[in-house]
Amino acid sequence: MTQSRHLRAVAEGAARSVQEQLRAAFRGAMTVDHKRDARDVVTVHDKNAEKTISAYIFEHEPDSRILGEEGGAVGDGRVSWFVDPIDGTSNFIDGIAFWCVSVAAAVDGRVVAAAILDPMADDLFSADLGGAWLNGETLRSVAAPGEAEATLITGYPNARQLAAHGGDALKDFAELVLAFRAVRRPGSAALTLAHVAAGWADAAAGFNVNPWDISAAELIVTQAGGTYIPLAVGQQERPEHSYDHRGYVAVGGGGSYPTLMAIARDIAARGRDMASAYAAAG
Repeated sequence: MTQSRHLRAVAEGAARSVQEQLRAAFRGAMTVDHKRDARDVVTVHDKNAEKTISAYIFEHEPDSRILGEEGGAVGDGRVSWFVDPIDGTSNFIDGIAFWCVSVAAAVDGRVVAAAILDPMADDLFSADLGGAWLNGETLRSVAAPGEAEATLITGYPNARQLAAHGGDALKDFAELVLAFRAVRRPGSAALTLAHVAAGWADAAAGFNVNPWDISAAELIVTQAGGTYIPLAVGQQERPEHSYDHRGYVAVGGGGSYPTLMAIARDIAARGRDMASAYAAAG
């Protein structure tokens, strides 16, 4: 437990270390580069923030290995760190204040400490094996309402999922819109999940995520009393670690969402079928 608390403090400090530089850059002129395609964007601020976070982590916990969204794997220490310097880069570029810094620490494959910072709202969500906190106050997920009264946050379907699943994806989305009181697409998986932990949203779902997107948020959700269900989307074998799953459903306060779960399982199954077909085709 002592190590977990120490690593939470490091995660919180690492996230805070880039707050002012990102606040200063937000809504300013910036050059935008692309990774996989025009929808996969990155800025110099992502890269510089990851360097700052990495330097902070190595200074305060030298026995570290960092897996960052922008810089890949660095170091060979026992503590593995998942770093997303700006989760919601498209929002950051466009001046939409829904993006965050996400930092998580794992030991022996288990995430034991986490921090998610919303720099513009100055909200710091964090967790270790002893609990979850929001701005230093104990965080407990509130009782969630039924689907007809609940708000769901999801990025599904994105352009790639529409291209892959076509009419099925649109049908899924229509069912979710009809089942929930509100469906929102704000654009940051980590901050979305932090909102579920805080009770500001009732459920969240994603089907195209990476470890740096959700590892910190998963711990915060579960330590706050919510439920996080990993889904092997497009993966022929179920990954060993929950943060290696490509999909998830998260709910607050013991909520039950049968429509969401049925659709999520269908999406995961379609993804695995497609992956199997690609593998068979060689």
